[in-house]
Amino acid sequence: MGADRPEATAPDRRDKTSPWPVVVVLGIVLSEVGILFNLYPVSVTGLLLFTGSVAGIVAEAGYAARPWRLLVGLGAAFVVVGLLIVGSQVDGGLASYLDAAARDDGIVQRGYTVAAAGAIAALVGSSQVVVGPSADR
Repeated sequence: MGADRPEATAPDRRDKTSPWPVVVVLGIVLSEVGILFNLYPVSVTGLLLFTGSVAGIVAEAGYAARPWRLLVGLGAAFVVVGLLIVGSQVDGGLASYLDAAARDDGIVQRGYTVAAAGAIAALVGSSQVVVGPSADR
């Protein structure tokens, strides 16, 4: 009786898979390995992957029209956190911060790594906000 009857047709709903979770995990792993072993390029790359993918997820989910402003905000947050890390190890003014950059102190270098990644992310995001195509706005 049920063999020749077609099954009830459900609406054809195909869930869209997103590549962002893989990029988030890769960014976290690279940034942690880079920060742990004080590998500057690896940690900056990982933090940029993480920051960019978080901004991409938010834009893909529809919480933001474009990811660039969030990228600027996350980059600025990384700059603040990185400079707070450096500030916890350095006493004094600007000259002390510049002197600390030349030292071989691991915590200071890691703080500058986080701040540099944030500065790059904020710079890329702000360049897209300012120079981006006017049709997207």
